[in-house]
Amino acid sequence: MFTHRKPSLVNTSSVSERSQVPANVHLWSADLVVPITAPSVLGGAVAVLNGRIEHIGSRDWVIATLRERGMTYTETHVPGVLLPGFVNAHTHLQYTNMAEVGLRQYDGFPSWMAAFDAIYDAGPLDWETSAAQGAEYMLRYGATCVADVVTDPEAASALHDAGLHGVAYWEVMGYSNEEWAQRGVSSVHSALEKMPTPPAIGISPHAPYSLEVAPLLEIPDLARRRGLRLHIHLGEAQMEARWDDVEGGAALADLWRNEKSASFTSIRQAGVGFSATEFVDQLGVLGPDCHIAHGVYMTADDRRRLRARSTAVALCPRSNAVIGLDEPPVAAYLSEGNLIAVGTDSLSSSPSLDILEDVALLYDIARRQGYGSSDLSRRLLQAATLGGATALGLATGQHRVGQLQAGALADMVVVDVPVTDVMSTIECVVREGAGRQVATIIEGQLRYAATNFPHDDVAGHSADSSVFPTHTVKG
Repeated sequence: MFTHRKPSLVNTSSVSERSQVPANVHLWSADLVVPITAPSVLGGAVAVLNGRIEHIGSRDWVIATLRERGMTYTETHVPGVLLPGFVNAHTHLQYTNMAEVGLRQYDGFPSWMAAFDAIYDAGPLDWETSAAQGAEYMLRYGATCVADVVTDPEAASALHDAGLHGVAYWEVMGYSNEEWAQRGVSSVHSALEKMPTPPAIGISPHAPYSLEVAPLLEIPDLARRRGLRLHIHLGEAQMEARWDDVEGGAALADLWRNEKSASFTSIRQAGVGFSATEFVDQLGVLGPDCHIAHGVYMTADDRRRLRARSTAVALCPRSNAVIGLDEPPVAAYLSEGNLIAVGTDSLSSSPSLDILEDVALLYDIARRQGYGSSDLSRRLLQAATLGGATALGLATGQHRVGQLQAGALADMVVVDVPVTDVMSTIECVVREGAGRQVATIIEGQLRYAATNFPHDDVAGHSADSSVFPTHTVKG
């Protein structure tokens, strides 16, 4: 069905010709190229050298530039749209084998958690194989960079083994203050040391309600001393929302230090109305090196806090719908200028790992909530690419992704939709592109290709010259 190997494309040049080529340039041309960080190009092309983008622009300009430099190239023309690889900014690949849970409909967290726990606790489950299958789905659906939350160590190598970019976050949950002091820090350090790199590793304090104050206070410092990123579920459960109908009591800055308030849950039980976002902000969790998942139950002040801390939110609307939660405030996030990304969550709470399914639902939600600007499709496509890269700290620097620009890693996806004008085509990708990803390229290497166009299931194979015709041109 899928392959982890990096197949070579058909190259019609002879051995003697190839021996004279100063550099192995591969030219990917498409009906429309969408760089995200630059204007889109009808009839565009991307020249790739040693896994990085060498040139991008109109096909004629890129070819002329290569010839001026005395470079030969192998060209692959793909129908449809060539985009940066998608960044799935929140998932749990290890739960891929729990798909039966995500195919049902629930009326809230208690009923969903009961269904989840029934399978998780029954065990044993093959987390390694399950996570590897999830990584295959990432390739199938055009995700080249992933924020994967790892709960069991057997699943820790999924991104590494699949050659995907991103961050594998070790999840920390269930610690009381006492347990954390006794064994928490050493346990986390031990788990991090065993996680393979690349890609990057990070820490995910699960949620405000699953950890007491001490670990939530110390984990951010632990991560930052090691130069690791943070990721937390926040504003997903209704109990995390601000309760305006109760007294605030003492200032939150004083309240969480009170020995009677060992956790967010105990503060809630005391009848205090502060939101979970206010709570973790006081503990120093939020920041530009942290992104949150879900962000459903967020007041205007909560969203302001995220902006003030330069903290991105990965929206996972299909997961929210399966569990029976409210819709995230998409229109408010867009109108107010929050940093947004897109995640699928796992198959335990979502019907598929196709990020474009979530993008299409975000479009519908934003329109229902009153967002009327014509830039909606463009902004959501940016959220699924550059927005996710920003959330994971991979939007700049030598290993940047989520964009097509010179020097960036050549991570790309091809979506086979009709190409007309730029705006209409981008809207088509956003609203109708799910399931139409036909090629996934990581560092210039074809990692997934559909058997034919269009193709509705998840079968795939390595490159085929009848699907991706290539030819070699000497400059």
